[in-house]
Amino acid sequence: MASSVGSDVFALLAFLIISIAVLLLLRHYLPLRTTPAFLLVPIYLALVLPVSAVLLVPIDLASSAHEQEHGDKGIWLPARAVLVSWRIVYWLTFMLTWVVLPLLAEYMDAGYRDPKARMIYSLRSNGKYQLIVISCGVVGLIYMIFSYGFDFTAIRALIMALAYVWGLMLAIYLMGHGLVAIPRKMFRKADIAGSLRRVQAQAPKVHEKLEEAIVALDELEAQVMQLKQRKTGTARDFQEWIDELIDMTGQPESRIFANTTTIDASAKVPAVITERYLADLTRRLVRARHRRARYIHEWDNIVQTASDLQTIMDSKASRKLDFGRSSSRFNFMTPLMRYHLYVHIIPALHIVLGGILSLASVAVIWSEIIKFPAPQLSVVSLTVIHHPSNKNYQIGLGGQLLASMWITYMCVCALSSVNDVPTWNQRALVRRNTYAESACWYAGQIAKLTVPLAYNFLTFLPEEVQKNSTFYQFLGRLINLTPLGTWFDYLFPIFVLIPVCAALFNLYGRIKGVFGFDILEDDDEAENPSGFGTGGWREGRDLIARDLQGNRTTTLGLSDSPRPSLDTARPSQAPTRWVPPTQRSAATATATSSRPSAAPALDAEPGEENFFTLFGRRVKNTIDTIDTPKWMQPSSRSGSSFKVPKWMGGSGNAGSDSAPSSSNGQSGQSSNVLGLFGGRNADGRIML
Repeated sequence: MASSVGSDVFALLAFLIISIAVLLLLRHYLPLRTTPAFLLVPIYLALVLPVSAVLLVPIDLASSAHEQEHGDKGIWLPARAVLVSWRIVYWLTFMLTWVVLPLLAEYMDAGYRDPKARMIYSLRSNGKYQLIVISCGVVGLIYMIFSYGFDFTAIRALIMALAYVWGLMLAIYLMGHGLVAIPRKMFRKADIAGSLRRVQAQAPKVHEKLEEAIVALDELEAQVMQLKQRKTGTARDFQEWIDELIDMTGQPESRIFANTTTIDASAKVPAVITERYLADLTRRLVRARHRRARYIHEWDNIVQTASDLQTIMDSKASRKLDFGRSSSRFNFMTPLMRYHLYVHIIPALHIVLGGILSLASVAVIWSEIIKFPAPQLSVVSLTVIHHPSNKNYQIGLGGQLLASMWITYMCVCALSSVNDVPTWNQRALVRRNTYAESACWYAGQIAKLTVPLAYNFLTFLPEEVQKNSTFYQFLGRLINLTPLGTWFDYLFPIFVLIPVCAALFNLYGRIKGVFGFDILEDDDEAENPSGFGTGGWREGRDLIARDLQGNRTTTLGLSDSPRPSLDTARPSQAPTRWVPPTQRSAATATATSSRPSAAPALDAEPGEENFFTLFGRRVKNTIDTIDTPKWMQPSSRSGSSFKVPKWMGGSGNAGSDSAPSSSNGQSGQSSNVLGLFGGRNADGRIML
């Protein structure tokens, strides 16, 4: 019997690398110094344990091979060590997913100051969900008792099967969407102009959400300031709590009460202040702060990305690329080298990677469909198992690496689709500022999806390989204990075709057009490719340009400087008035024409104005620049302000002086009827 010392060292080093990578990931999204340990440790375990399953499945396959000599079978461990590892990974993941993380999420989102009150709130919030789960478990337990009698093994199998069924249903649907979305994103990133257009199309929606988030936060801060002014009554009992809320706002009182909407919101403060009201206000205030930080981060990313893409496109003329940032990724590169990198090399790599991922997606979909009727034709199985027709099969290091890559790709496809579901849009991962409840939720989704997908990958392999693995003896045997579990395990993954077809043929957009709501967010095309106020890319282009010029909307409550990340690239400019292109062209034409009625000059806008004031001023300026139509101007002879055309029953003689004669000499037919509808006059001028 060969020794497993080398494999043990390799497994420990791999697990150490995974642990360090997860710690760096947490450091990217969470402030480690200020995050409490009782929250950081469960989130860390909820990430490390599922990721280690990606490493444990290939080791399990090699360890359970038929060969007696293990020297040439890659990385392997003793059967007992593999079984103990699976027990630790599965049951800790199960407890974190269904008990610990939901309680922690509601505990951090409670809003109360007292830990006991926060725990009671968390238990009460999770009670409804846990009651539904327990009810389903009781129904399944009755079924198991009548079918197999009362047995502890049957009860454990029921619990594991229910958790697996729910996780697999969610994982298959999300994975099916990701199998199409990820390769398509790679192909689209190769098109620089198309990428810029899509970023500009996203800008109006994000900008609108950012404005809504800031207004909502201002309303809550106005309520806090209203509480500050109360020195008598029930407010005195919670003065310390109110002072903490004031410290959270961090905004001057004059800034908050400058907006009329915040003044109306401050009137919502009840006459009697209770602990429940303050807890609800604290919870909503913390959520609003994180929501504003989230959309500020998204907006800055959109502006930065659009600026970089536009710079890349502009560099095609000079063949020199310079982003103008001292913190560029490749400082050692010359502008010419950077141009070839971003214009030719990176798009080519995106196309190659998109092609590889497309083939991988096709292989996974084919393996899901074919594994029940003809498992020997599974593409995934053929790449992992060497000589699958031989009973003494062999899994080497190459097969183990491919197995890890297959599981990783399946998990990435499922997890990448989580952000596309609009139902969960209130949760997001923000760099160094992720909300604690959102962090718990995302960690729970990773733990919930990884183990079912790992076992789903095991079903791609031949039945003999699958049933000899320790993972099957631990989990698969209990799932297949009933005919219902066997049917669900083999036939349900075929439904991966539903999300694949929906994402491939844009069925989500068709469903949205029919029913008026989204199932999954799809940024394939802008809903309205033109026009302002409709989410078109032209409006996004102007919003981004205004932000880069330092003229960010004052309603956002941000600083007057354009963006700190771009201060070295573009010198600060004086804020100028932003006018849509349609109004700019009309104003230019009016100023250069020789008409008697000149357009009035546009007044400078004050620093603090809301949306409705700006909109009213722009409508007024547009109307003032419109000239009076010629058929409404008074005649030089009769002085009449309106002449009835001949085709409407008038005499037609009144307009004979102003209308030019036609080529055939018939003056009665020479009136310009199209002038009533803004048509072209005889002198070539276009009447508005």
